[in-house]
Amino acid sequence: MGLSTTGTRSFAAKKELKKTIAGYCFISPWLIGFLFFTMLPILTSAYYSMTSYDILDDPVFIGFGNFTSMMSDELFWKSIKVTFTYVFFSVPLRLAFALFVAVLLNQKARFLRFHQTLYYLPSILGGSIAVAVMWRRLFMADGAFNAILEIFGLNRGISWIGREDTALMTLVVLAVWQFGSSMLIFLAGLKQIPQSYYEAARIDGARRDQMFFKITIPYLSSVIFFNLIMQLIAGFTVFTQAFVVSGGSGDPLNSTLVYALYLYQRAFKYYQMGYASAMAWVLVLIIGTFTIVLFKSQGKWVFYESKGGK
Repeated sequence: MGLSTTGTRSFAAKKELKKTIAGYCFISPWLIGFLFFTMLPILTSAYYSMTSYDILDDPVFIGFGNFTSMMSDELFWKSIKVTFTYVFFSVPLRLAFALFVAVLLNQKARFLRFHQTLYYLPSILGGSIAVAVMWRRLFMADGAFNAILEIFGLNRGISWIGREDTALMTLVVLAVWQFGSSMLIFLAGLKQIPQSYYEAARIDGARRDQMFFKITIPYLSSVIFFNLIMQLIAGFTVFTQAFVVSGGSGDPLNSTLVYALYLYQRAFKYYQMGYASAMAWVLVLIIGTFTIVLFKSQGKWVFYESKGGK
């Protein structure tokens, strides 16, 4: 009896081991990709951030020298300021516009699928080089934007991307134009709100604005939370649009020198790979700090129905 039980356990253990090995075989392509294309570059970047490295020569360990150099780097602080300004304007406007369009599309309307596809299209194309080039042409002195203003007699004949006080705002407008992904997530969240809540509110005489702020926003708070984190990350790491619109220089007068663009310049223009790696880790720290703060604060404003409220 004892031998039979032992044999049964041994067979079950072997069967479980085979399942485990088979599972690892199936996920091995992802594991190999993660180790060699994600984990290894992260660890390498952490090492290079502590070195003086210009690709041509061997890296020289300098400890926290790169990080201390940033404290006196005027362009570093300029890029921080530009990036925070970009995030401060683009993220709220993008989320607000995405929610507005999602609420409109949530109404019963004809050709709903067509409109969803139409509004999502800019998000698919928005990060491409071609669209950034188009955006650059759009806001030049002889661009389409000035041509539209001229119809209303408002054309001042200026290059919107060539002025220090307006160049960054053109990038903000481009970010808001790419609202499609957030809009679809909002739309999915809106469809999960029980219609019985709205019907009960109408019976009680609630107005549309009251239903929006008392029902829609609380039930969408978890979706807003998710979109906010994703858009913050996208905002802090913006690169392509600024690179193309400014020609890779951050001009005029570094008004479009976002953080990722300055990191790129340090790495591939000046070949200061150690300094660029240190900048990358500072960016990780900034994004991580904002993410932690949002997660810590979610208990005060994010509504989870499964937990019975806030």
